[in-house]
Amino acid sequence: MEAIILAGGFGTRLRPLTYTRAKSLIQITNKPMILHVIEMLPKKVDKVILAVNYKKNQIEDYFKEHDTGKEIIINDEPEPLGTGGAVKFAEKHITDSFLVLNSDIICSLNLRNMIDFHKEKNAVSTISLWPVKNVSEFGVADVKEDGKIERFVEKPKPKDAPSNFINAGAYFLDPMILDYIEEGRLVSMEKEIFPQIIKDTKKFYGFKFDGYWMDIGRISSYLEVNRFLLARNKLKYIKGKNCKIDGKLDKCSIGNNVDVGHASELYSTIVYNNSSIGNKVVLKNCIIGEKCKVGDNAFLSNVVVGDNESIKSNTVLNDIIVWNQPIPKGYPDKQIGNAIPQ
Repeated sequence: MEAIILAGGFGTRLRPLTYTRAKSLIQITNKPMILHVIEMLPKKVDKVILAVNYKKNQIEDYFKEHDTGKEIIINDEPEPLGTGGAVKFAEKHITDSFLVLNSDIICSLNLRNMIDFHKEKNAVSTISLWPVKNVSEFGVADVKEDGKIERFVEKPKPKDAPSNFINAGAYFLDPMILDYIEEGRLVSMEKEIFPQIIKDTKKFYGFKFDGYWMDIGRISSYLEVNRFLLARNKLKYIKGKNCKIDGKLDKCSIGNNVDVGHASELYSTIVYNNSSIGNKVVLKNCIIGEKCKVGDNAFLSNVVVGDNESIKSNTVLNDIIVWNQPIPKGYPDKQIGNAIPQ
């Protein structure tokens, strides 16, 4: 069985981290987010097609060096194609019903159970559904008691919402879906293809699940999911190889070859590989990129420091992005093609 993982976005809301790395290689508890997704795949999925575009060479290099136990195909899109276009572009690798997943969603969805549900209902399409409190921020599914979805209502008022369930970004699709997608252009599966499937087949279902669901689209949610997974694994912090820690860590992920100086205090902070934190430094809700240096007595709160940057001693920074290098050529100034309508 095949799974397509959508990993082609720029990740503009996670800049400056994504100026220098593919979004799907952003580290969560010292592991790329895309690896978290691959690890939730059922055993019967033996081929994973990665729909990539931006920084595809980085992704290729990562999977050359790391064996996942599955065949990994890097499917290089000539340009961003959206969810539908990316699926169509992978058509040559599809042999039967297949999964489609977003690389930036960490959740408790049991994909094997969703596939079984799809087969029991003799569905053409099955999507994951997640309950939300504020329906007015999302496209809401009109889902019946048996799981059949009849339509989506975009950002309804609470009194007009047909349910409190939204598209949670995981799909199990029959190959016939591919016939609905026009080749070679940006296509939204959610806005263009799904409504047509509902109309034509009447076999479009939603699989509800509970537990947790986190979209790693922003710096705040990135830090939140890192804290959540540490707590879920009953870890106060995690650190990589060859680290020298002489300070206090709480709810932190620390990469390889990182030094944390004497009497420094790090709270809810992520530090990437080969960075150095000086003495008596305080970091709260911060992300420190690769090969960075933070000088002694610095105080940073809600700060993101891009790769290869330096923070001078005694610096105080709040609510800011640190990036003093050129922005990569071709990097967009806004998000291109939401994977999930919100």
